[in-house]
Amino acid sequence: MTALMSLWRRELALAWGGGGGPLLACGFFLTLTALVPLTVGAAPEALGPLAGGVAWLGLALASTLSLEKLFERDLEDGSLDLIALGPVPLELVVLAKAKAQWLAVGAPLALIAPVGAMALGLPVHLAPLALLTALIGAFGFALTGALGAALALGSRRGGLLIAVVVLPLYIPPAVFGAGALARAAEGGDPWPAVALLAAYGLFAAVVAPLAGAAAVRSALD
Repeated sequence: MTALMSLWRRELALAWGGGGGPLLACGFFLTLTALVPLTVGAAPEALGPLAGGVAWLGLALASTLSLEKLFERDLEDGSLDLIALGPVPLELVVLAKAKAQWLAVGAPLALIAPVGAMALGLPVHLAPLALLTALIGAFGFALTGALGAALALGSRRGGLLIAVVVLPLYIPPAVFGAGALARAAEGGDPWPAVALLAAYGLFAAVVAPLAGAAAVRSALD
């Protein structure tokens, strides 16, 4: 347990400080939400229906920006070999990296997601729902992103490969999250979509550590 906590604190420090921490991802998200009114017009009737979808698109794209270094920097300096030989199973290593990624990047993105969505015309009373769905979705993104980073480990174009692997897997949570906001904006029940979003996160929490650990072992062999 002590070794796992030490590893998690290390991963959190690296995730927070590496590549600017959450600043790059949050800056990208805010830039995207600022560009949309310039391209489709600032009329509320044009922006309102797009608010939830654009916010989730920005959340998904911004979540990929810092994934390339998730395992690659440990491989380059030899730390990954030492971690693999340590007492912590690789499955828990992948889970620790995903959790650190969620806290350092996903949670800050989730906090600003309602602001960006409201700037695009999302009703103010839906801000708590936007925050809740963004937190759940960001957790799923972090787990799936960790899997993509493990699969791309050691490749020459890791960032591009991660995007190719991860972005299709980001489609279900983006659809569920945006759908929940759209249903709520229309006066419908958003909770079935929220439940599907949570189910995606639970599924990713089971599959990503197992598949990611297998990918890391393959890269080290």
